[in-house]
Amino acid sequence: MPKASIGKLSVKRLLASASVGLLVACTAVGAVTSESPKAGASAPAPTLSVPDFTKVVAETEGSVVNIRTTEAVPVRRPGMGPNSNDPYDMFRWFFGPDFMPPGFGPSPRDRGGNDDSSSQPEERTVPRGVGSGFIISEDGYIITNNHVVADSNGIFVTLTSGKEYPAKVIGTDKRTDIALIKIDAHGLTPLQIGDSDALKKGQWVLAIGSPFGLDSTVTSGIVSAINRDTGDYLPFIQTDVAVNPGNSGGPLIDLAGRVVGVNSQIISQSGGFMGISLAIPIDEAMDVIKQLKESGKVTRGRIGVQIGPVSDDVAKAIGLADDKGAMVSKVDPSGPAADAGVRPGDVIIKFDGKDINHMTDLPRIVGSTKPGSKVDLEVWRKGKAKSLSVKVGEMPSAEQEQAASQTDKSPKVSQADALGLKVTGVDGATAAKLHISGGVKVVEARGPAAEAGLAPGDIIATVNNVDITSPEQYAKVVAGLSKTSKAALLVFRSGQSQWVAIKPEK
Repeated sequence: MPKASIGKLSVKRLLASASVGLLVACTAVGAVTSESPKAGASAPAPTLSVPDFTKVVAETEGSVVNIRTTEAVPVRRPGMGPNSNDPYDMFRWFFGPDFMPPGFGPSPRDRGGNDDSSSQPEERTVPRGVGSGFIISEDGYIITNNHVVADSNGIFVTLTSGKEYPAKVIGTDKRTDIALIKIDAHGLTPLQIGDSDALKKGQWVLAIGSPFGLDSTVTSGIVSAINRDTGDYLPFIQTDVAVNPGNSGGPLIDLAGRVVGVNSQIISQSGGFMGISLAIPIDEAMDVIKQLKESGKVTRGRIGVQIGPVSDDVAKAIGLADDKGAMVSKVDPSGPAADAGVRPGDVIIKFDGKDINHMTDLPRIVGSTKPGSKVDLEVWRKGKAKSLSVKVGEMPSAEQEQAASQTDKSPKVSQADALGLKVTGVDGATAAKLHISGGVKVVEARGPAAEAGLAPGDIIATVNNVDITSPEQYAKVVAGLSKTSKAALLVFRSGQSQWVAIKPEK
């Protein structure tokens, strides 16, 4: 055999042998790489699967309820009101409330009916909205949102079995948007309460509720953020669980079937779900529920300061190591902080031994402190920390603050009088424009006044030829009116005047 032929054969055998060795080596390397990849080598992606939610849903959905509410709305009678659809409204404005076009039958007064019924406003009950809630005790206590039941005159709870119960409100807290209601039932299955402090980003959670009235609807997602600051008293749980109108008040549930939050809000530009849902941490909710169950209201602590954030530049300028704390911008001179010696410009860095890492920590910590407690607070002042002792006061309720705000900013409104009117004063500019000496402005019209067509916004300048100068003088004039004859009122509306006859109530 020529040497060339022998060389060719030798090369072929050598390559075949090398191929086998290379295959074995690659297999070995592959086995090693799958267990402990070498530096620089890419590890295979782990195989993940979506958890099976069926068991959790089966164990929990029976404890989630649908809540529907009703409200009373006034039934407006045909008359002179600005929103009246009566085509003869203008005629009644000029010819009086008893005007009735020919062929349209007698007016209410001409029918011989009793006019006393007109003194009471007519109302009808209409559906108001739907929401969700969940059972927390076998005897019928249910958690939901305050905004689900607020301003309603009827609350009805429907279980997954289809059985419906009327519910009563035990207590509500507007600040945290939590409400506790109760139905007359026993042997119910409450949901297990979890630990919202143990939640982690990326953790799977479920929402069960009645979006758009579709009860027992389940959606899933993950925890997107913890302690999302959107208000003074609530560090919300942010998730990407689909929550829509009707889900409010329903539970946020972990994979162990425990409630970790109360679904409350969405951040949306459309009014529907856009990927960001907010839930009230169950730990915060249960603190509120405990007080509502015991006393029907929530009591919070107060020290009487207005605060702001500490910027990095300011922290450096005043010698703080970092930008933590709450900068005091204003001190209520009659509040607990003033008595304790807190000054504007102080930075509160600790309260009752707890660090204030962000300005929003302070209202939550102070709010959870029992009024009357004496606690230590630490402020940063003139380059060094200073300890002070403060006796915590009581925070007014949201309703009390709203009432106080309205009292301060809104004009005083009279009580309803014999004409069925509530009135307030007229500002000087309006009186001068109408060329009247004062007058009163109608805030609410009921009974005889409503039947005669008077409406909020009307201005009464004269009663029985007596010019009205103030609400007090108007009240005296109306109190002296005869109950057997009609009074003549000169009324201004949209710059035009008209005499209106009204018979006072007996």
